[in-house]
Amino acid sequence: MNPTFSLKVRPGHPDFLDLPWMRSIVDWPDERFVELPRGPSRHEVRFIAYDQGLYVIKELPLAAARQDYEVLRALETQDVSAAVPVGIVEDRHPDHGAERSAAIITRYLEHSFTYQKLVQKHDFGARRPQMLDAFAGLLVELHLAGCFWGDCSLANVLYRYDAEAIEPIMIDAETAVLRETLSDGQRAEDLEIMILNIAGGMADIAAARGLSVEEADLTLGEDIAERYRILWRELNETRVIAPEEGFKITEKIERLNDLGFDVDEVDLLPADGGGRLRMKVKVGGRNFHSAKLHRLTGVEALERQARQVLSDLHYYQCQTGATTPTGKEVAAVRWRVGVFEPMLERLRALGEIQDPIQAFCAVLHHRYLKSYERGGDVGTEAAFQDWLAAGRPDDLQATHDTGDNPTRAA
Repeated sequence: MNPTFSLKVRPGHPDFLDLPWMRSIVDWPDERFVELPRGPSRHEVRFIAYDQGLYVIKELPLAAARQDYEVLRALETQDVSAAVPVGIVEDRHPDHGAERSAAIITRYLEHSFTYQKLVQKHDFGARRPQMLDAFAGLLVELHLAGCFWGDCSLANVLYRYDAEAIEPIMIDAETAVLRETLSDGQRAEDLEIMILNIAGGMADIAAARGLSVEEADLTLGEDIAERYRILWRELNETRVIAPEEGFKITEKIERLNDLGFDVDEVDLLPADGGGRLRMKVKVGGRNFHSAKLHRLTGVEALERQARQVLSDLHYYQCQTGATTPTGKEVAAVRWRVGVFEPMLERLRALGEIQDPIQAFCAVLHHRYLKSYERGGDVGTEAAFQDWLAAGRPDDLQATHDTGDNPTRAA
């Protein structure tokens, strides 16, 4: 009897029917694969290229594959930072006795990398504060979406540079469970799993470099959990305000927008016998600035990249004296055509720049640093030339972990 398999693929992607699904991907011809960096994984993972782009194929047992695929599909509808599922292949070759193997297909995440790229000596060095913010923000996003991960670790996340920050992307959801909301106990359990997994990961990093476990950064997970709790309180606190303190609503919304969160609605309920109001804010996805940039200019960027690029748009509008709504709209078009796109072309022409928008953010940050040193605006062109002369420094790595934002355009 000839073996069969079932293949489910979303529209807009290859049909993947040319692949030998009845064999393990370990046994596929090498010429079908693209060699790309990858981190440790409990499952076999391969990269494959089509005209439509690069794809990731992960082989795993059927039940785990189904869970992985369905959770990633659900998270995609909520704009959570997670891998984009493309398809699932079921009922393949036998695996683990009677159970049959499956495979999940996801879109390759451009400009992404594993945690090994961020390791300096035996820890994350200057990147440590960024890792704290990255993991805390990702877990908050997932928990707001009602997702209990159950296996948060260094290896189950990919990373991308996002202006002065690092964007983490969940890539393994086979242990995840979706609920309408998570209880405090469920969130605390997820944090405990994260703390243990990351401590183990840091111990492995130290051991790989010939160091003792005492030299490993074993408190990284605990520090992530602390930042998580601070961010969770900021997003979910209920405040009581006087009727004449409406400005505090605006302040709260702006503070959440600064963190990248959209605000879906604000609930105002009577408190203290009707003399005051209880304010509860409901947040949406963590893409406020990227959505705003796309709405104004059509430019697509990651959240913190968008925040920095928007600062340059505002800088341009200020320079050109655009103050009215119509004037700002016209200036936004002129900025994209006359400033943004030409700079991206110049950056692409340099070669070896994978993400020109990230490089543009580096130039903007360099402009800020040089303007700060000078005590006045140096201008974009002068900053660009100095950035080139300095060997294209990764200024974004030097961003401090403070309440101040040194990425503001000068």
